[in-house]
Amino acid sequence: MRSITFRIVLAVVLIPAARLAARQEKPTPLQDGRADMANRLMTAKERLGKELFLDKNLSTPPGQACADCHSAETGFGQPDAELPVSRGVHPDRFGNRNDLIAAYAAFSPPLHYDANEEHYVGGLFWDGRAADLEEQAKLPFLNPLEMANPDAAGVVTKVQRSSYVDLFREVFGPEAFVDPNRAFDFVADAIAAYERTHELNQFSSKYDLFLQGKVKLTDQEMRGLALFEDEKKAKCAECHPSGPGANQEPPLFTDFTYDNLGVPKNPENPYYYLPKSLNPDGEQFVDLGLGGVVEMREENGKFRVPTLRNVAVTAPYMHNGIFKTLRQVVVFYNTRDIGPWPAPEVPRNVNREELGDLGLTEQEVDDIVAFLRTLTDGYEPQAASQ
Repeated sequence: MRSITFRIVLAVVLIPAARLAARQEKPTPLQDGRADMANRLMTAKERLGKELFLDKNLSTPPGQACADCHSAETGFGQPDAELPVSRGVHPDRFGNRNDLIAAYAAFSPPLHYDANEEHYVGGLFWDGRAADLEEQAKLPFLNPLEMANPDAAGVVTKVQRSSYVDLFREVFGPEAFVDPNRAFDFVADAIAAYERTHELNQFSSKYDLFLQGKVKLTDQEMRGLALFEDEKKAKCAECHPSGPGANQEPPLFTDFTYDNLGVPKNPENPYYYLPKSLNPDGEQFVDLGLGGVVEMREENGKFRVPTLRNVAVTAPYMHNGIFKTLRQVVVFYNTRDIGPWPAPEVPRNVNREELGDLGLTEQEVDDIVAFLRTLTDGYEPQAASQ
């Protein structure tokens, strides 16, 4: 059951969030009006990847596509803001984590240990277990809590029966289906190609236009940016760099590292209540994050620093979806060590240097949230006030 103190904290956070939402328009990502043009500009492999990404017949039973957990309407993130974690094709099965967005995932390097900085960097999923997009694309197909296919051959058979089978052969050759395992590699290759396209990596937010000198940020958004980058205030840019790269490439708002932020367990996580065959630990399950992958206690509880691009449309937040609004996240960062928050899920390795007692005022919290709303793709200055 949810603790009394946690109910109090969420109530305190939700009231200002509601007021904030009432006086700000919710940003919306790029709509599908330009889809035909985008498709024409894609290569055959990229178009095939999009077909695979959208195909609801590639699960067992049919009904769930990659896009059902990574929707274009929500920045290629989880579309159900009320569900803290992913839901599988079986309606009574849930993952143990919130879905990360597929947008901008193409820029993550493979998981590796940086000896100079003395920490792990890169990888995909919250725990870094996939080295690249191709490896990542395969795993949901075979996960019993997601698309639930029994094996790769089953996925390939469904592709052979699809409306785009001729495109598949055009891309990978007439012998593409001879070896099912190799064909499954082709499936992942095509999906990864699509995930590297402009459609997922638009860099089309208000902030991008601001960096290009094409629009101005409001006074509140500018205050939020200043706080975001201030090493003595919010410290956000320490892990979410906001400035252009060495060659003026747009910022990705992640340094690809891992942190234990001291996030509490989420008692609303339906994964805890799955049958023992799917969750042997039941309510005692503890998510070790990176530590479970590299098998090192000093990495327990650490999760990938996600990009903040499209963050305003990708609720809920954190690896277990415990926070439903951006304001809750910022308040947690601000007051974790001084407020009545529940204990961390993994008390070891908690980051005590960059968050916990930031001393931000209510207005400063609102300013940071206002800035974060400028990171949503599809901003059109002629249709919005600056």
